Amino acid sequence: MELLVIRNRKITDKDLKFIQAVVHKHWDKSRTQISKILTQISKILCTKWNWVQPSGRLKDMACRELLLTLHRKGMLDYPPPRYTPPNKKKVVKNINVDTSPVNCKINKLESVQVKMVRHTELEPLYDSLVEQYHYLRYVQIVGNHLKYMAFTGDIPVACIGWGSAAWAVNSREQFVGWTKAVKNKHLHFVANNTRYLVLPWVTVKCLASKIMALNIKRISSDWLKVYNYPLYMLETFVEQDRFKGTCYKASNWIHVGETKGTSKKGHKHLKHGKIKDVYLYPLNKNFKRLLRDDTI
Repeated sequence: MELLVIRNRKITDKDLKFIQAVVHKHWDKSRTQISKILTQISKILCTKWNWVQPSGRLKDMACRELLLTLHRKGMLDYPPPRYTPPNKKKVVKNINVDTSPVNCKINKLESVQVKMVRHTELEPLYDSLVEQYHYLRYVQIVGNHLKYMAFTGDIPVACIGWGSAAWAVNSREQFVGWTKAVKNKHLHFVANNTRYLVLPWVTVKCLASKIMALNIKRISSDWLKVYNYPLYMLETFVEQDRFKGTCYKASNWIHVGETKGTSKKGHKHLKHGKIKDVYLYPLNKNFKRLLRDDTI
């Protein structure tokens, strides 16, 4: 008998009994390493169900959310922990850089380059600059993601972060022509511009749109190298009361609508009132057919 659906996974009574058996079998007697135990359990379940991402990686985070949801609903019994360690936020170390003003015409700059910095020696610098100078500060990106930095010569001028697409956006779904089932199957082909920071001492007209254009040219091939599948579209959300979206407009992003001013907190949608413009950027001329998996 089907009990419920979590993260598009149908949970049956048989599944629930199997999950409970795995939990009790692998829960450590000391029960102090909860995160490690849940990781072990989720890997077992993902392997059993062949629950994998398009890249072939196990859907570990989705499975952990499933376990948590079952527990919250009173359908899964966790042995109580003897000690729950504090949830420590990643500590980002401040790295000082030269903050001398960069203010000139764009044709007077040294050559502008965009570098992918995730898993490189430059990643701590990216994290530090975003933490210090972006109004949302640094937040560890969950799921598949890439980080970039732009330089003019050896001088850093911008940071750009990309992560997994938002789960549900009405204007995006309408623009692509997605049904819910098709969207759930192909959402991974879309990346979300989670951070864009031009450093505050850099004031060069048209530089932001130039950097974005350079990043767009390489992101799909970089994503393919890291995650073994390409991207067909990009998305971003621009807070109306704070920004005008000028660099996205200049880079030929398409404005398709706006958000409702709500955010998801656990299983609830909370109204915060911050309306955001929704912009999309197709990376392939056949992006709608690819995202819908239409036949020619």
